[in-house]
Amino acid sequence: MSRALAAIALVLIYALTLASFHPWDLVLGAILATAVLAWARRALPLASQEGRPSPGARLLRFPGFAAAVLAEVVHGTWQVAVVVAGLRPLARPGIVLIPLGERTVSGVAASGWALTLSPGEVLVDVDWQRSVMLVHLLDAGDPEAVRARHQRFYSRWQRGVFP
Repeated sequence: MSRALAAIALVLIYALTLASFHPWDLVLGAILATAVLAWARRALPLASQEGRPSPGARLLRFPGFAAAVLAEVVHGTWQVAVVVAGLRPLARPGIVLIPLGERTVSGVAASGWALTLSPGEVLVDVDWQRSVMLVHLLDAGDPEAVRARHQRFYSRWQRGVFP
């Protein structure tokens, strides 16, 4: 998002909060928006020296992560509802080992939390010795597909927020 667009959005939020579009309120909103954007640039840099995402970058990527988790919850809810309603048989429940890969400790916690929110999957344990998460699934019939799906989710949505 460009700085101008961010400033306009902040001024609009300020004006809506005041319920006033008086010119002086808009001027004050623009001054405050400029100050907030200047502070955010220093306090929340978008680049990190250690190769990990900075707080600013993580903050910008969080809405996508949250939306992806919500999509997984909706998908999992549908899968469980279909089985519970008897429209599809309970085929092959079981445990799948999912490699931790490059996840940090907080990344493992975020992965466990995100996958457990979705019905049909639950984090059973983390085996730090073997560097895997043990996940129980409603349908563990294709473990490689499950591992690939979790790796795609991590790479696309989670790594930029909770490495």
